Amino acid sequence: MVGLDGLRGLAALYVVLFHCWLYTFPGYPDSSAPPWLDGLMFGRLAVVFFLVLSGFSLAISPARHGWQSDGIAQFLRRRAWRILPPYWAALTMSLIISWFVVPASHFGPPTGASILVYGLIAQDMFTAPTPNGAFWSIGVEAELYLLFPLLLFVRRRLSPAVLVACVTLPVIARGLMAAGASPVEGDNWLAPHLAPVFVAGMIGAGVVVASDRIQRLPWGWFAILAAIPVLALGVIQGSVWTVNHYFWVDLAIAPAMTMTLAAVATGRPAILVRLLTARPIQSLGSFSYSLYLIHLPIVMAVIRRVAPHFVLPGLPTFCFTLILALPVSVLGAWLFSQIFEMPFKRNRSWKSMFALGHSRRTSGSARDRQRPSLDDS
Repeated sequence: MVGLDGLRGLAALYVVLFHCWLYTFPGYPDSSAPPWLDGLMFGRLAVVFFLVLSGFSLAISPARHGWQSDGIAQFLRRRAWRILPPYWAALTMSLIISWFVVPASHFGPPTGASILVYGLIAQDMFTAPTPNGAFWSIGVEAELYLLFPLLLFVRRRLSPAVLVACVTLPVIARGLMAAGASPVEGDNWLAPHLAPVFVAGMIGAGVVVASDRIQRLPWGWFAILAAIPVLALGVIQGSVWTVNHYFWVDLAIAPAMTMTLAAVATGRPAILVRLLTARPIQSLGSFSYSLYLIHLPIVMAVIRRVAPHFVLPGLPTFCFTLILALPVSVLGAWLFSQIFEMPFKRNRSWKSMFALGHSRRTSGSARDRQRPSLDDS
């Protein structure tokens, strides 16, 4: 779907900037950073956008086939094939950096429990010292993938409204019953809370198969109108309040994110679609998953181990990190993707991957045989 990769790439880039900001200035969310950098403190919302986009992208094909999937086993196999190889490679890299360069969190270096929990992508259900702070969302995604066939079934047999109600009403009830109607979130058990934003993306995918009248609606303007109340509340209450109320902000901003995806999917506004399909943005989107997976250990190593030798804490460290860690993360993610991600995107199985490698070797040998030698010339 034209433009979606570009959105994914920009969201991943924002997460990198957020972590550069987060680990440079202490005191989050009441950070010591200059106020003009407050726009970088909402990395959580970029991850929420990833989840909305994930639900939207995964539901496009079922939406085109009467909300039917190719089967649970086939779907889960394809998700595992796409997600796990780069994830496990990034986990290995993160463990090495956490053990020998810089720990990824205040809990200290990873332990044996970390290897087990994160290796099984169970970090949303069990707590262990993290080798990579960005991995929390991968556990949430994995749980939502397991739920996806059931969510599709409810959407197909009942209705979009019933599906939204099934995943959203329990979350709202839990929130209202909490002290001050503002639940305190931990480091895990976030999948139930974030299921509604994933489902919002699934419902939004219906625009792809809707009538021309529905597709021609001004989804971009609808997205702006839906976002204005949330943004206005955040401006009035302040950044710290917004971060402390992510439980509600996540739910409130999801409709605007979904409508943004609907707008891009229907090709409007044209200027935004042209931006998202520009070669640099589209290229960034093509390896955005790798960028998300490996950037944080690089950022942490620069801030904690390299920057102190060259610059003062605070803003000088932040600028130093942008100059060094940002390009290293992007270039490193591109290289990482060529090895651990792209082969699994281009091939559906080990058999096809080995067959492709064999054909390339064969064609290379044939070209070598056809190339004239010095004696022939």
